[in-house]
Amino acid sequence: MTKLSVNINKIATLRNARGGDTPSVTQAAIDIQNFGAQGITIHPRPDERHITKKDVYDLKPLINTEFNIEGNPYPAFIEMVLDIQPDQVTLVPDEENAITSTAGWDCKKNLKFLQSVTREFKQAGIRTSIFLNPNPEMVPYAAETGCDRIELYTEAYANQYALSPDKAIIPYYNTAVKAIENGLGINAGHDLSLDNIKYFSDHIPHLSEVSIGHALISEALYLGLENTIQAYLKRLEKR
Repeated sequence: MTKLSVNINKIATLRNARGGDTPSVTQAAIDIQNFGAQGITIHPRPDERHITKKDVYDLKPLINTEFNIEGNPYPAFIEMVLDIQPDQVTLVPDEENAITSTAGWDCKKNLKFLQSVTREFKQAGIRTSIFLNPNPEMVPYAAETGCDRIELYTEAYANQYALSPDKAIIPYYNTAVKAIENGLGINAGHDLSLDNIKYFSDHIPHLSEVSIGHALISEALYLGLENTIQAYLKRLEKR
């Protein structure tokens, strides 16, 4: 079964809009795990507009599934991840003031940098994943970084899904096959939702994990958090 890791950034965004500790990021992480999710993802950014550095440290002892920290490997981010020792770090080439992730890595252009960062995390025993556009030609360079997995950046799939699921999935399938050939595991995330997750999961071979935040939290406003998580888990089942 493909694992579901829930990104709780939006819980922090809602809390920060008012101040205080409501809704509680830590309690949300506890509940999400109790509701069946197999992981918690956070994406702390330098301006702390959602997840704060304090949140990262507060969450560490509460996560008994998988802890995935995403972000651009600035020196402060690297230092924090090495200190926290999550199960997985996902490297994302975000600009410092980006609202959300907008692209995967150009692993060819940034090969030496990514090799250095990946080596540092791997030496610390942290599984390392690299955020990647659906481009099979980029996969061998990702493999050269020494990473364990790629995370497929799925915004394009989500945008095209309503028009033609068959066409939307092709570059992702081809990239996944290339990743398998190069010995890499496969994660995916960004704009996956209850509407499009099953088709994606059914058509991507060896999909280890999906990380879902914005859509899941938005859907939970109507369905409730536990019901929404259970709905995702149902769609991710392999028959």
